[in-house]
Amino acid sequence: MAKYLVIVESPTKVKTIKKFLGKNYEIMASTGHVRDLPKSQLGFDPEHDYEPKYITIRGKGEVLAALRKEAKKADKVYLATDPDREGEAISWHLWAALNLDPSRVSRITFNEITKSAVREALKHPRQIDMNMVNAQQTRRILDRMVGYRISPLLWAKIRRGLSAGRVQSVALRIIARREGEINEFIPQEFWTLDGGFRLPGLKTVLEAQLAGKVKDGKYGKVTLQTGEQTEAVKTAVLGSSGFTVESIRRGERTRKAPLPFTTSTLQQEAAKSLNFSTQKTMRLAQQLYEGIDIEGTGTVGLITYLRTDSTRISDEANAAAAKYLLENYGERYLSEELKSSAMQSGSQISSKTAAKEASKSGVHIQDAHEAIRPSDINRTPAQVREALTRDQFRLYQLIWKRFAGSRMAPARYETMQLKISSGEVAETPLMAGDGKAGSSPCRYIFTAGSSRVLFEGYLTVYTESDEEKKSQSLLLEKLSEGETLEPAAMDPQQHFTQPPAHYTEASLVHALEELGIGRPSTYAPTITTLLARHYVTKEKKNLYITELGTAVDDILQKSFPEIDNVQFTAYMESMLDSVAEGKTDWKTILRNFYPDLDTEVKNAEKSLSRVQVADEVTDVICDKCGRHMVVKYGPHGKFLACPGFPECRNTKPYFEKAGVPCPKCGQDVVIRRSKKGRLFYGCMNPECDFISWNKPVAEKCPECGSYMVEKGSRLLCSNPQCGYSVSRKKEDNQ
Repeated sequence: MAKYLVIVESPTKVKTIKKFLGKNYEIMASTGHVRDLPKSQLGFDPEHDYEPKYITIRGKGEVLAALRKEAKKADKVYLATDPDREGEAISWHLWAALNLDPSRVSRITFNEITKSAVREALKHPRQIDMNMVNAQQTRRILDRMVGYRISPLLWAKIRRGLSAGRVQSVALRIIARREGEINEFIPQEFWTLDGGFRLPGLKTVLEAQLAGKVKDGKYGKVTLQTGEQTEAVKTAVLGSSGFTVESIRRGERTRKAPLPFTTSTLQQEAAKSLNFSTQKTMRLAQQLYEGIDIEGTGTVGLITYLRTDSTRISDEANAAAAKYLLENYGERYLSEELKSSAMQSGSQISSKTAAKEASKSGVHIQDAHEAIRPSDINRTPAQVREALTRDQFRLYQLIWKRFAGSRMAPARYETMQLKISSGEVAETPLMAGDGKAGSSPCRYIFTAGSSRVLFEGYLTVYTESDEEKKSQSLLLEKLSEGETLEPAAMDPQQHFTQPPAHYTEASLVHALEELGIGRPSTYAPTITTLLARHYVTKEKKNLYITELGTAVDDILQKSFPEIDNVQFTAYMESMLDSVAEGKTDWKTILRNFYPDLDTEVKNAEKSLSRVQVADEVTDVICDKCGRHMVVKYGPHGKFLACPGFPECRNTKPYFEKAGVPCPKCGQDVVIRRSKKGRLFYGCMNPECDFISWNKPVAEKCPECGSYMVEKGSRLLCSNPQCGYSVSRKKEDNQ
């Protein structure tokens, strides 16, 4: 019998795939990359056409020796690394490092780690795609050029330990630019007038807002700029002859189902609805992709490949979705695309039949360019809940619901738009706002609107975090045109125009994707690096540039305009795509890029002066010399140090305050970390023994008087015998 060796990247995949293939298949893992550019050198030779120099990664010698031993025994070696450019490059490095015979090596890819997908992939082996490999080589060398030439300059001009990166530096520029817009923003005052109206004899109040006025038969918007102007309008409309329903307009609209997740949209929605960081989302998604041990089923990958910018769904997955939705919801809940598929194939659609059809059309399920979806829609979140951790379950449920919803019919709404007119009033110059009141009277118009779901469609399964929820439909349906309404309230509200919002991880990912900066695999590591280098700090989801980040951005802007240019970085991404498609020679990009960079670095070394970044001063007093201690950054994060170094070498741990007093002694509660890295809350007073896994709040339990803690969207009593809980208003996602 022939013997086959399948090499994957992750040991977790080994466990999963072994269950799918027979005893003639040996499955082994490379545990990621096996070769890379040397850390101690530039890694490529500008004098010899930028030829890269690869060496075996330290610690991978034993892995390669074991792989060589098995490869010699095998009649055929399948390189089954991830279905993207990096995975293609790892396969190429394995081929070179193991010195494999080209006639005995094939490349296979699968978009999901399921039995059918892996076996189908083995039926379609191919050669390593050198265009994809070269695109990855180009990215790696470009990043090395930027990092290894500019980072030492930052060390010399600011401080050691800093870094620059091709994508990282542009992301920092985007955050810095937003910070500048916020700092330069000048708020403008404006007012609104909210009216409450009801039918005579009814207690229910209809809410409406002043929107415009009718004067000389023409409608125009009303802009209220001051409190005096708003009060004048309020007094005038309340003194008018009354309010009538001028018009009611009914209509219908549809809301299409959202597309299935890409890497970017998954990171954004997980941040908004689950409060996950991009790094956490990708870590959990990797676990779901590589395989989870399901009781009665074995180890199986629950989702498809997690690094993708495509929303395409394979024919097989569409067929399975159509079958599932038909059986569980009925034909009217299917999208038009799935309805036509179901009509052609009948309601009993089999995955095997769909796979054959997909094969005929030249599309295979191992195609890398597919959206993130459950590998089997029949494996519902409820069925696998016991096998998953809480966070794994929440992310899988989000992916499953999004995919199921994306295959369903649009939601249909009935809409109503109501206009309420005041009686005629004499307009004064103050009411007009521009001093040009004129002699004609005017009527002020208040508007109210509502929508009511007629057909839920995809909303049966999936609701986005920002889905509209308010409705006044029942009240509006009681009204008819010409009816008289009584004013229940007139509420002037002062507002100020708001500056652009600070970026969150989710909105930064959206901006990077929209601008064409980086690729799905780069979003999470880029943000992680910005935070780790302390160029950016994160407070309640918002990202703020630090003084250090500003200093780095200033140098990059001044000395490396191309590196720090959003359009140029996006252009480079398009050039990498062109290499992957075989349209551009990869060495041409390097030849065009490096000489200019080399010149800019040499000029910067001569022209830039050293930048002093002040340390953050705290109110903690050094108990050895009396100075105010400052925040320093070490390999394990922040710590407090005396600014009198080297005369005074005193240091202390840095504790981040939680913003609440200790329930036991009243001193500050600080955020601590256990030996296993889990966050908990404790009192900063060494004599106090207060600790809590959940964040305490200042409120006391109204039932027993114990302190309360935050848990998700609720406040819970810390006394387990009490059990009191109450819902709390969620923080603004923006």
